[in-house]
Amino acid sequence: MTVQNIVIAGGGLAAATAAKTLRAEGYTGRVTVVGAESHHPYLRPPLSKEYLLGKAGEDAVPVVPEGWYAENDVGLRLGVRVTGIRADTHTVQLDDGSLLDYGSLLLATGAAPRALRLPGSDLGGVSTFRTLDDSRRLRSALAAGGKNVVMIGSGWIGMELAAAAATYGNHVTLLGLEEIPLAAAIGPDLGRFFRGLHEANGVSFRLPSSAREITGVAGLVTGVTTDSGETLPADIVIVAVGVVPDVALAQDAGLSVDNGILTDASLRTSVPGIFAAGDVANALHPFTGLHHRSEHWSNALNGGKVAAKAMLGLEATHSAIPYFYTDQFDVSMEYSGFPALAAGTEPVIRGSLEAKEFIAFWQQDSRVVAGMSVNWPRKDQPGAQKTIKALIAAKTPVSASRLADPSAALGQLLPEAA
Repeated sequence: MTVQNIVIAGGGLAAATAAKTLRAEGYTGRVTVVGAESHHPYLRPPLSKEYLLGKAGEDAVPVVPEGWYAENDVGLRLGVRVTGIRADTHTVQLDDGSLLDYGSLLLATGAAPRALRLPGSDLGGVSTFRTLDDSRRLRSALAAGGKNVVMIGSGWIGMELAAAAATYGNHVTLLGLEEIPLAAAIGPDLGRFFRGLHEANGVSFRLPSSAREITGVAGLVTGVTTDSGETLPADIVIVAVGVVPDVALAQDAGLSVDNGILTDASLRTSVPGIFAAGDVANALHPFTGLHHRSEHWSNALNGGKVAAKAMLGLEATHSAIPYFYTDQFDVSMEYSGFPALAAGTEPVIRGSLEAKEFIAFWQQDSRVVAGMSVNWPRKDQPGAQKTIKALIAAKTPVSASRLADPSAALGQLLPEAA
């Protein structure tokens, strides 16, 4: 293990997990985490789920307790950005004018919400959603209920936020470019399932539809005019139309960039001594042989661990099967696999969409490449997500009829049970 100074640019889950892993692996050199936000590194999933709904406090958000950094001699520079990288001198420039030298540098700069350049987008009550401060403001605005909320965006975050707003008793209308929400991610039938779930809980849809203008009075939002000419009343407008990986730093430093910072399976970039992890990394995955960029917390968690080990010269590859989850109303969903491989294929369903208790399997050449469980009972051993990941990793053909057969326990689908 070579002793060196390690700088981590970014203050999210990947950054904190990398710092934690460095110390767990016995690294005793200097570690400095540089985070643009004023908050200690925190988890993002609760921001649109438990914390937003008031089911959890802010103590559920930090990656590690705030005292951990000082106790483990990890320097934390909050409210500061890395603005430049000099790979030839192994230094980074910060926006406060200071310089830090590094032996290894981890870029965990994450992603930023994609903005809509609309008339009225700067009105009070209009916001994107990404940070703890965003969640605080939205929770406060929604909690009393009775507001007109227009949600722009029909992806996972848009649907979660719409569910939270409706749960508080607000009147929610959702706009999206798809004819069916989430169809690009999980297909039309399952997209209709989630749309029906929302409509049963009072959410209205305008699909496909886009916002043309946001209107207001005295600096505050009052409505959203759609491309069809309809004006929807709005006290709150939330824009959730995806995120853009923050690659400016990497581009300026001459790193290879394509839908994120390109890395190998150990999260090394094209420049020696520089690594990337989390939302910003477009990493080579050993399972597919393709580059994948994931914006979910499990990717940041696993990527931070892999990058830390690789920086220490240990053998490590980012080979975890992608995973994420969502909670909307009375539906709890978990998904494991590769959306890019599942795209355009018809899922095999085990269980009942009507009963809101099922598993969807996606296959390529009879091999499972992704799977989604919804409110699936725990009686099956192993559990649904463990089985799905094992089936994906095994690359063993399984007939669609076996996957759909409710009489066969999940464990019987695994190769060793055959």
